[in-house]
Amino acid sequence: MSTAPFVTCDLLDDNPDKELQVVTPSMDGKFFKSYGARKSFGGQAVTVKCFEDNSRVKELLATDGTGKVLVVDGGASMRCALMGDLIAESAVKNHWNGVVIYGCVRDVDAIAELDLGVHALASIPQKSNRKGAGETDVQLNFGGAVIQSGDYIYADNNGIVIARESLVSL
Repeated sequence: MSTAPFVTCDLLDDNPDKELQVVTPSMDGKFFKSYGARKSFGGQAVTVKCFEDNSRVKELLATDGTGKVLVVDGGASMRCALMGDLIAESAVKNHWNGVVIYGCVRDVDAIAELDLGVHALASIPQKSNRKGAGETDVQLNFGGAVIQSGDYIYADNNGIVIARESLVSL
C-alpha cells in the first residue's frame, strides 16, 4: 500500500500562513470514516455533485486519476451507496489516489482490501440508481468547507484538509 507523506494535523500546524480548510463533523453526528486500505491519501480534487445516482462517479473513476482525489457531494444521503467494490476497483486500475464521498459506500470488506483511500459517511448495502444525473467540476459545500476542482485534498484518520495549492509531494 502507498502511504502519503503527511499527517493532516501536521499540515495544519506547519502551514499557519496558508488558507486551509478542514471538513468538520456536523452537529447531527455526520463524520467521515475511512474504508479503503490506504489510510492516508491526497491529491488534486475532481468534484462531482449527485444525489442517489452514481452515474458520474462511475464515469469519472473509469478515467485516468493519476494524482487525483474524487470528491463527491451525495447530499449526505443515507439511503443508498454511491460507490461499491467494482467502481472502487476501477478507481485503483485507473490510478486514483482516493475518493471522498459525502454519502455512503457499500462492499466495505472488499474496499478495505484495495490500495485506495476512501472516506465516506457510512455504509449501506443498497445500490444507487443510475439515471445519468449529476454535475462535474462544480463547487461543493459540505462540512463547513468549500471545495472546487483543482483544490488539493489531504485525508487521513484525523480528518480532511483542503488547500488551494499543493502542500506536499504525493
